[in-house]
Amino acid sequence: MSVASVAAPSTSVVDAIKEKARRLSVLSIMATTAAGSGHPTSCMSAAELVAGTFFYAMKFDPKNPNSPDFDRFVLSKGHAAPVLYAALAEAGVFPLSRLMTLRQFSSELEGHPTPRIPGVDAATGSLGQGLSVGSGLAIGQRMDKKSARVYVLMGDGEMAEGQVWEAAEFAGHYKLDNLTVLADVNALGQSEPTMYQHDMEIYRKKFEAEGFATEVIDGHDVAAVLSALDRAKATKGRPQAIIARTIKGHGVDFVAGKEHWHGKAFSKEELAKALTEIGPAVDVPPDPGKSYARASLPQPPDFPAPAPPDYAEGKQVATREAYGYALKRLGAVNKEIVAMSGDVKNSTFSEFFGDAYPDHFYQAYIAEQNMVSVGVGLAAFGKVPFCDTFACFLARAYDEVRMAAISRSNINLCGSHCGVSIGEDGPSQMALEDIAIFRAVHSSAVFYPSDAISAERLTEIMARRPGINYLRTSRPKTPILYSKDEKFPIPGFKVLRQSAQDKATVIGAGITLHEALKAADELKGQGTAIRVIDLYCVKPIDGKAIAEQLAATGGRLVTVEDHWPQGGIGEAVLSALAGAGAAPAKSRLLAVNAMPHSGKPEELIDAFGISAKHITAAVREII
Repeated sequence: MSVASVAAPSTSVVDAIKEKARRLSVLSIMATTAAGSGHPTSCMSAAELVAGTFFYAMKFDPKNPNSPDFDRFVLSKGHAAPVLYAALAEAGVFPLSRLMTLRQFSSELEGHPTPRIPGVDAATGSLGQGLSVGSGLAIGQRMDKKSARVYVLMGDGEMAEGQVWEAAEFAGHYKLDNLTVLADVNALGQSEPTMYQHDMEIYRKKFEAEGFATEVIDGHDVAAVLSALDRAKATKGRPQAIIARTIKGHGVDFVAGKEHWHGKAFSKEELAKALTEIGPAVDVPPDPGKSYARASLPQPPDFPAPAPPDYAEGKQVATREAYGYALKRLGAVNKEIVAMSGDVKNSTFSEFFGDAYPDHFYQAYIAEQNMVSVGVGLAAFGKVPFCDTFACFLARAYDEVRMAAISRSNINLCGSHCGVSIGEDGPSQMALEDIAIFRAVHSSAVFYPSDAISAERLTEIMARRPGINYLRTSRPKTPILYSKDEKFPIPGFKVLRQSAQDKATVIGAGITLHEALKAADELKGQGTAIRVIDLYCVKPIDGKAIAEQLAATGGRLVTVEDHWPQGGIGEAVLSALAGAGAAPAKSRLLAVNAMPHSGKPEELIDAFGISAKHITAAVREII
């Protein structure tokens, strides 16, 4: 391909960036030696790329390094964190002395980057996610019509990850020409040489095939690095990939290009030896111990209340459909919402939002890992991302969700088609693990609506709540249970059947709540009253409030869920009760009890132990 013609940088500029690169290498080695651990050789291969980006190409405000008006840098190869920290310190974000606190308990400079550090938008310790995050940042810049750019530094080892190519095809498809990839191809992984080593043509062809403007350079030739960065800036209509041939441990003969140095800090003696080659050392004063962590991270923006849900009396609506209506209502009052779907927008009904606000909707296609990490980038830019797919397929993106929590990100996930109640599609499409998965994520909330009103109201709550929010929606249509003015506090639950004569408390959500209501009617006809609770918020749970309901029914408890027993509603309720210092006198935890198969929803609900019949039997057993 032809590349844009740009003027060569001056000799004085090249020399200045060479010195910056040398200092970044030296500081990375010094910091990891002081820490006694880290990845100095991974930093050394990238020093010229980082120096050229930070001190030549980027528009960067050290007083506000996460400003939407300036360029962003994502270190996808997160183990090279010291070179990023060194660049931030050299730029003036925090003093050089802070580098010597690397990896200490009291320091914000952790072994891999997190957004506790000014200038960092996402945690990147799990490899292969940075290009997705960068794509989300680039979309945010484009939506807000900013002239800023995003730079993503990647390693060749992580380019074995499939998510990298999910992200590349996404960025190429959407022509994110404000996005530049810097590929640090040093040919060495952790345990052995990388798959393609220094075959630069393979990387060039892969990025070019995804729609990138590509260029192969010597990553230690500073003049070539700066010229490539200039050409990237001049490129329109395509993202750019600068594929740099580098040497791991560059500049120090006893480690340069040598295996088995990954993740090994230099001893003091090795540091002294290295400095004879790339020295002199950088003068770093003692650190006074002051933290430079970010005071706050982005929070979801406030917005006016949307129009209330409006459903005809007696209408049956699937909660997955109500999610789409809710997004559309929210889009009218919150211009920061961005929705993405994993090629299921006509099943999750996010197409309602996409049709109304096409500039705020992105088709993520069948690439769930990329979708979630793009959401992290969008959230870091101040957007309110909603990502949807079938709940079972979010399991593919569990690491991305875990990393989103480490990033202190605010992302909203909707998983539809949960449980055996989806019917004929069979077990490969039935999410039976998702409650357990999302309960285990730090900062998460797990919402499980049972009707259209609660689905809409919980979707609105998600748009306002920081952290990881998960909405579990069902395929079948269900009756409306609540008025349009009903409130759904977090944590919270609703008591739908209640009397002074209640003999047991039955807790359900989604499809099983409707089965519990059927069981209550059947038992009432037989002279037995039960209390029925809609646990619309599975995490967090107010254990004390649940204990009060349970105490009123003699301590007898039945939980019922369209989920495996492990990690689901039953265990969540028991855990909350234990936290409140309470325990049921008698209990039955009903859940899907065998590997399901295709069938009609009502057949499957009954066959696998969660129908009204089974609830009725469980109540009889404990009273």
